[in-house]
Amino acid sequence: MTDVSFDCMGTTVRLVTDAADDCRAFLEHFDATLSRFRPGSELCRLNADPREEVPASPLLRAAVSAGLFAAELTNGLVDPTLVSQLEANGYDRTRRTPELPLAQALAKAPPRSPARPDPDERWREITLSDGTVRRPPGLRFDTGGTGKGLAADLLAKRLTGRWAVDCGGDLRVGGAHAVEVRHPLTHQPIHTLEIQDGAVATSGIDTRLWTAEDGTPRHHLLDPSTGTPAWTGLISVTALAPTALEAETLAKAALLSGPRHAQNWLAKHGGLLFTDDGDVHFV
Repeated sequence: MTDVSFDCMGTTVRLVTDAADDCRAFLEHFDATLSRFRPGSELCRLNADPREEVPASPLLRAAVSAGLFAAELTNGLVDPTLVSQLEANGYDRTRRTPELPLAQALAKAPPRSPARPDPDERWREITLSDGTVRRPPGLRFDTGGTGKGLAADLLAKRLTGRWAVDCGGDLRVGGAHAVEVRHPLTHQPIHTLEIQDGAVATSGIDTRLWTAEDGTPRHHLLDPSTGTPAWTGLISVTALAPTALEAETLAKAALLSGPRHAQNWLAKHGGLLFTDDGDVHFV
């Protein structure tokens, strides 16, 4: 069985499977089609199209459907329409260098509060039909919040036996696997999850941290109600679920909800919460 790692989708992908070459080719096509950082991608063409209804490939429609699933499941807390807000905060390229250390970011961050959905619910204005995506012109879609989970799940449909696909922390496995969870502050393993034919995903602010021109720390997980980085009192959440898309959605919703409400999102399948002070809570 092949075990290979490579850069794709703005992150590190690891494949443990006999079909690694085919999986890598699919993921590179996925990234070329759906990246908002590639001006020629189908996603960028959709976002720039002045028409209300735009023809879309099956892959793009699947990505839009995944984003709408996450928004529906979380009542808009995981919102796929925050492209302008992400760009305004400086997340206008796939990687920011140099990255700001997490401890420094936490020391400079504003008071903590839970994120909330955007009351305008612009994501509800996006609909799918056979072969097209319909939305108000100018309303841009971002696949970044759910794309890696979707990619892992699509590969799962192609694989048999024992295998693992890790798309930057969105992990889907076939067969039985032991998965180490690392602490976001110390980077040391603190727990091992035993998973069979399922998924685990981690959402956190310990990567993609940078300093804005005004000196404030920024990261890529936004509060939809304000369009600014969400400092909720949690720095990382790991969630289990049957699919990587659901696990990623639950992890992100839990982190955005803050310590008081995060456990509600993990109650069904379980997971781990990491608070700003480094405490770990098992659900």
